[in-house]
Amino acid sequence: MRLIGKLLACLPGLGMAIAAAATVSPAAAAAEASFPNRPLRLIVPYAAGGGPDIQARKLAEAASRELGQPVVVENKVGAGGILAAELVAQQPADGYTLMLGASTHVTQKLLQPSVRFDPVAGFTHIIRSGFSPQVMLVKTTSPYRTVADLVAAARKAPGTLNYASGGIGSAAHLSGAALANAAAIDLVHVPYKGSIEIVPALIRGDAALGFPVASTAVPQIENGKVRALAVTSAHRLPGLPQVPTLNEALGRTDLALDSWSGIWAPAGLPKPVVARLHAAFLKALNDPATRDFYQKAGSVIDPTPSPEAFDRFVADEMTKYRQIVERNHISLQ
Repeated sequence: MRLIGKLLACLPGLGMAIAAAATVSPAAAAAEASFPNRPLRLIVPYAAGGGPDIQARKLAEAASRELGQPVVVENKVGAGGILAAELVAQQPADGYTLMLGASTHVTQKLLQPSVRFDPVAGFTHIIRSGFSPQVMLVKTTSPYRTVADLVAAARKAPGTLNYASGGIGSAAHLSGAALANAAAIDLVHVPYKGSIEIVPALIRGDAALGFPVASTAVPQIENGKVRALAVTSAHRLPGLPQVPTLNEALGRTDLALDSWSGIWAPAGLPKPVVARLHAAFLKALNDPATRDFYQKAGSVIDPTPSPEAFDRFVADEMTKYRQIVERNHISLQ
């Protein structure tokens, strides 16, 4: 005891740290054990009413039942998902603020290293919810009925056809850039504030084509407002069996660009809270009604079996998208 007393006397900072840990740890442990005891926020970086937002709300509803507390969706739209990510990265790591993280956040960091978040180290990756390909769309009155039609027109008049996206670095932007690069055509990129604006831009005639995610595109295709020319997935979608993949249309093998999403939280979330959230969202994603809802919207539920698996997946995606961005010379300059 005398030795410990002398050590603490010599190292007052160490003594203060031990004392603080002794007083904080029981409270922290109690908070973790009772988690959650109040409503949670799920920050969604997409506009209300779009496919990703509707899916997020369905997932939040199912997760609420598993957690015993409401999971309230809040839309934080802007800068291709950057505003939402910067907001969530700065929140307390207590499990009460979550975000629908996506492949977009990975690409935004690659395009803008100065953004105030790190998609790999700056978040706790709880669970991947699934994948959603983009659908190459034109309006129903467009003269282009196939990808070949559009490519031929673009080659005749370089720089006259434009495509809409939900922002620089978004999945729709990368898909359009990949198409232009693969087909050796010159397309003009028109970024909007969110992916929900892509289809209206097509219908108005402000854009010749666009690549919204399938969950946004499928209902508009069914309503007869737009025409699908291709999908960016590796295989044709069950809900659009007549629509070829972009690989098929261009005779390629490297144009499978599924976007993905999942549940993220601020970095440093306590492991018991991570485990509780992963279990709840896993049950929610495996709920038959949730799966059916996602499938009808053109998305594929594919949850990661553990938070660690999601960590590895996000890190691997950083590597993959870095290659895509560099290969297609995408920048914000």
